[in-house]
Amino acid sequence: MLYSAGMGAGILLRAVQEPVFMARNPPIKASTSAEIIGLEYTFYQWGFTAWAFYGIFAAVLGYSLFNKQKKVRISSAIEDGIKSKWARSGIDLITILTTVFGLIAAIGLGATQISGGLEHLNLSKASLGTSLGLTTIICVLAFISAWKGLNKGIKILSQVNIVLTLFVLFFVLLNSPILRVLKDLFLALYQYIIDFIPMSLATGRFDPGLDFLTDWTFYYWAFWLAWAPFTGIFIARISKGRTLRQLLLGVMIIPSLGTFLWFSAFGSSAFEMIETWSSYQGEFDNVFTSIFTFFQALPLSDLMNGLTILLLIGFLVTSVDSAVLVLSMFTDRGKLIPRKSHRLLWAAIILLSCMAILVLGNIRSDIDVLVAAQKLLIITSLPFAAFMIIMVSMFCFRLAKR
Repeated sequence: MLYSAGMGAGILLRAVQEPVFMARNPPIKASTSAEIIGLEYTFYQWGFTAWAFYGIFAAVLGYSLFNKQKKVRISSAIEDGIKSKWARSGIDLITILTTVFGLIAAIGLGATQISGGLEHLNLSKASLGTSLGLTTIICVLAFISAWKGLNKGIKILSQVNIVLTLFVLFFVLLNSPILRVLKDLFLALYQYIIDFIPMSLATGRFDPGLDFLTDWTFYYWAFWLAWAPFTGIFIARISKGRTLRQLLLGVMIIPSLGTFLWFSAFGSSAFEMIETWSSYQGEFDNVFTSIFTFFQALPLSDLMNGLTILLLIGFLVTSVDSAVLVLSMFTDRGKLIPRKSHRLLWAAIILLSCMAILVLGNIRSDIDVLVAAQKLLIITSLPFAAFMIIMVSMFCFRLAKR
């Protein structure tokens, strides 16, 4: 559930395209190879920083919900220090809007990738109708999962996702230069750890430039911040009974290491493929079809591409169903088990919002609506950067007083 809610679909979207892009367009100059730089920056975008956002919100909100018996709202984390009802309501409203924008961007990108994959495999023509149909399927399945609840719906579907993900990962490892994968993994992880602080501050030779930061780092940070409130509450909800140390170590270490192995397996294998080709014609440049092109170079390509599409749908469903559940908690007076009418309402709102964005993007071909939604996501996520500092400061002060 932790991984499915946090970033499941994204690792499929970027599995091949991002390491290859970073290696062929190194953000910084370094003494190590371009491939290691490519993996290092991919680790940076998807590693400890992302899970730290989730873990901080999970720790603070979990303490407020279960130790202080507060309602399921983001404002619960700061209500002891901020007495203004209007300020707390504003925080909750921004949380809801940012969560919805994040879901729209994720579902839109995911549906576009699935549609591109189906066209790439000659199974369906990529069209507005296909994207709308896929979006409807994802939201309906998410509603059914959220309707059944945490243990009967979300948990079971998440477990299926992880089993299929592990199968895909082990398949790639079996058909990859395993020694190179492990070597690249450890070298990139070492560089990532020692470079983490200067990369985060973008100082000196680790400054990749404003364009790169805007297109990649700031966008990813905004995405993690947008998802952190609902993902944090969801993580807190499924972590009830664990200590803060167990929660933070579990959220920070285990998913990050799994992500590093995933990108190393796909990235290093893609590097090897490119080196064996006489020339590289941008086969992995398209973010929506790169993973399908990758599997076509391996045995059982039809099976693996089919599993990839199935996994994309599964991960998007588990992201949406957990968000529907948390949004329902927000609006149903902060209840841990919200009424099913609220789950239906939020599933419908998310579906209609995604369909509206897709239709608008089809009408206004001169505007990339998904990119516009991503830029809007950065803007709506900015308040959470300040809010997180206030929230953590108040949380530490509260613990110090104990």
